[in-house]
Amino acid sequence: MGRGPASRMSTSGRRRLPVTTGFIGPGLILLALAAASLFAIMIGPYSLSASQALAALVGLSGDPQADIVVQQIRLPRIGAALLVGAALAASGATYQAMFRNPLVSPDILGVSAGAGLGAVLGIFLSLPVAMIQLCAFVGGMSAVLLVGLVVRLGNNNNPTLALILTGVVIGALAGAMTSLLKVMADPYDQLPAITFWLLGSLASITLTDMKPALPAVLLGLTPLILLRWRINVLAFGDEEAKTLGVDAGKLRLAVIVAATLITASVTAIAGVIGWVGLVIPHIARMLVGPGFGRLLPASMALGAGYLLLIDTLARTLSEVETPIGILTAVIGAPFFIALLARGKRGWN
Repeated sequence: MGRGPASRMSTSGRRRLPVTTGFIGPGLILLALAAASLFAIMIGPYSLSASQALAALVGLSGDPQADIVVQQIRLPRIGAALLVGAALAASGATYQAMFRNPLVSPDILGVSAGAGLGAVLGIFLSLPVAMIQLCAFVGGMSAVLLVGLVVRLGNNNNPTLALILTGVVIGALAGAMTSLLKVMADPYDQLPAITFWLLGSLASITLTDMKPALPAVLLGLTPLILLRWRINVLAFGDEEAKTLGVDAGKLRLAVIVAATLITASVTAIAGVIGWVGLVIPHIARMLVGPGFGRLLPASMALGAGYLLLIDTLARTLSEVETPIGILTAVIGAPFFIALLARGKRGWN
């Protein structure tokens, strides 16, 4: 009998990172995330002890102000950080597996640029927050649909390369239109809001904002989980996938739609946050190997913890909150350079 895709992948010519290929226990991951969440609840301008933080979660701290700070400000923000980080990391791991390229990130098909344009247009038109989020979601999905339409209308011998190049072009076009709206915006009212949104922030997020994003993220994750073993087959190329009974074209389309839905959903509520979907899947791949069935949950856990840490730094570094997008770039860029340097010795 022939070997399955997973076994064939493990015996391919590609070498895994020498760090470890074992699976990190889910109980340990959940414990680490819970500890990080408790730490995030405790620190801030209104500091709390561990016992006070736990009591404030259920409204029994004896301090009404502490209960309000924890339940209405910090808890929704922590939940949003976990959701957005996990979603962006999952999307990044998916795109990298699908395109067989570790340099791919969730905005490769113009999702982030399209969402940014939609949100900026909503702010420019002075729409309410819910409508701005809807505009961002529609903008992100529309950018990817436009990319797919252009590729479909063309006669391309390499559809994967065509998708990437078209995504770069559409992203650049959306970025140019965003810049035009920034020039036309009111410099005292609209422009600061546009700039702050494009840099990414969880400062004013609420549970109401998360309600539409959570089911959209779950809807996008469902096919990725169900198709995790077939996604591994894409690493062999379209011809090899065809011999294994997998329609690479249809599978790639389904994966793109799912990953785009995830990215657009969280970008709509948090703004443009870069580097999470690029760096975190690399770290997860070092820990658990390239198998998508293990890579996806590992990336989500690491992404959730990473963005929670970044958001905690953003609101505690100074009196004026630092946008998340700045911190992810400052931390992610040199870290990614270090990963590439390590990869030059151990990945090839």
